[in-house]
Amino acid sequence: MRAGGRDWPRGLLENLTLPLRPSAVLIPIVEKRGDLTMLLTQRAEDLTHHAGQISFPGGGMEPGDLSLTDTALREAEEEIGIRKSEVEIAGYLAPMPTISGYAVTPVVGLLNGDLRLQLDKREVAAAFEVPLEFLLDPANQEHGSRSINGIDVPIITYQFQSWRIWGATAAMIVELHSKLI
Repeated sequence: MRAGGRDWPRGLLENLTLPLRPSAVLIPIVEKRGDLTMLLTQRAEDLTHHAGQISFPGGGMEPGDLSLTDTALREAEEEIGIRKSEVEIAGYLAPMPTISGYAVTPVVGLLNGDLRLQLDKREVAAAFEVPLEFLLDPANQEHGSRSINGIDVPIITYQFQSWRIWGATAAMIVELHSKLI
């Protein structure tokens, strides 16, 4: 069984019988002098869901969003100041259910290295970049499990410097890697 929402144990999937709220995240791939990095954020400590965790910029679809791409781009601009015009959409990953009741569609976007981030401190405590080469190397994955509602769920964790990347974010990175090989 792989880590990630689509391969969750049956008992956990049965708990997701309510409609999941459509949402999207931007997976920002940044090119700097020929090197590629992935931009990640640390969520603010006082948020209701996933406080302090490492994530991609994103959130729930709102009535004014024309598509999930619009959702991801709007949220990235609100959370970290990346303008829509700075992002070239490279593709999409399949929606991923989360234990917080969302169906998250990852939108992969390419950006050049001249970013000027403006963090919304109400939502984002920090932003940082990880070399894509590090994240795509399976040797940097730590495999384990976590008990959710009494059910053991496999998880993958990346430890990059002081940053612990796990949960849905790590599962999305693994899914992106599977699409690139």
